[in-house]
Amino acid sequence: MAGTNLIYGLGMIESGVTFDFGQLVMDDEFARMVKQVVGGIAVNDATLMVDEIAAVGSFGDFLSLDSTLRHMREQSQPALIDRRVRDDWQERGASDLATRSLERARTILETHHPEPLPEEVRARVRAIVARADEAARVG
Repeated sequence: MAGTNLIYGLGMIESGVTFDFGQLVMDDEFARMVKQVVGGIAVNDATLMVDEIAAVGSFGDFLSLDSTLRHMREQSQPALIDRRVRDDWQERGASDLATRSLERARTILETHHPEPLPEEVRARVRAIVARADEAARVG
């Protein structure tokens, strides 16, 4: 990632000519995953599970260990990217990422109720708009 600290163009398609709510939802998920990776991945005896590997051995069952589950949950947990095997994915309808993202966007648009802005913020926005309107009339 080389020090990048800006993700630009979420939801934009066609070189930014068109905005797509489904693309915005996908891009949000990708940005969350990038943010987690950029935050770093701890590498130490606990996360490498050195003691557990020694105890279980080469051909043992690591998936049933509590530490495996705990460390797995520390990794990205996408809401839309489907990591199931193909048979399970097909059994559950075989919906693609674009379809799931658009459905999620529609749900957000139908159900989200943002907190109203504090009155002092609303007043500042009104003042900025009034100044811009006045400048446009004079200009």
